[in-house]
Amino acid sequence: MKYSAFAALLVLGLIVSPTRAQEKAATAPAVKLAPQAPDVAAPKFGPDGKVNQGFLNAHEKFVKTAQDGTAELVFLGDSITAGWGGKKEIWEKAFGAYKPANFGIGGDRTQHVLWRITNGELDGIKPKAFVLMIGTNNSKTDSAEGIAKGITAIVETLRAKQPQAKILLLAVFPRGEVASPNPGRDKLNQVNATISKLDDGKHIYYLDIGGKFLQPDGSLTKDIMPDFLHLSVAGYQIWADSIGTKLAELMK
Repeated sequence: MKYSAFAALLVLGLIVSPTRAQEKAATAPAVKLAPQAPDVAAPKFGPDGKVNQGFLNAHEKFVKTAQDGTAELVFLGDSITAGWGGKKEIWEKAFGAYKPANFGIGGDRTQHVLWRITNGELDGIKPKAFVLMIGTNNSKTDSAEGIAKGITAIVETLRAKQPQAKILLLAVFPRGEVASPNPGRDKLNQVNATISKLDDGKHIYYLDIGGKFLQPDGSLTKDIMPDFLHLSVAGYQIWADSIGTKLAELMK
């Protein structure tokens, strides 16, 4: 009886121990990562300290698209750009004739886009134009100067690797419901003021369409940006309409 009781406890211990180990692993604190500079190429890491798999999967898909070599217009950016994937009717009507490719990844910051375009997303492709809108995800952690440096690094890389292409550099879209007080939007306004100077009238064209999303008092509505950051169908239509004329010029 004593042996049986001991054996039963041993078996129970073997069953319980892995469960406790799993619980401990599940509640382990996230790995603390060093801050990423907005103008230094870096992949996106998860809380476990490893490169985010979703980021890598999307990147690898874009590399294959680039290697296919058929896209003549490339959109680069974060989730706001990636959102075109759910607005295919507007996308096809506005850009379909240009053989477009969407290289947007949710959550991307300037350093992530910089890493992507220096690690294969520009290889094998020779587009006529890029549409770049990036930086809003940097706004909570980086200075306006740092964000502008990150965007500048991306533009310089595009120019170096794709000298034949025109770049339609969009001002970072406004975010947050009200115009003031709105520190995040104020910071992005500073970023936009700096990157506007990259416009050279030959290869780089800066365009600020942010005001078209706003109400007369400077506020955003949920009809245009449901969470005051990402665009609705109506918002994407505004985007398409606002860049159509300029894009037609660049795609000639």
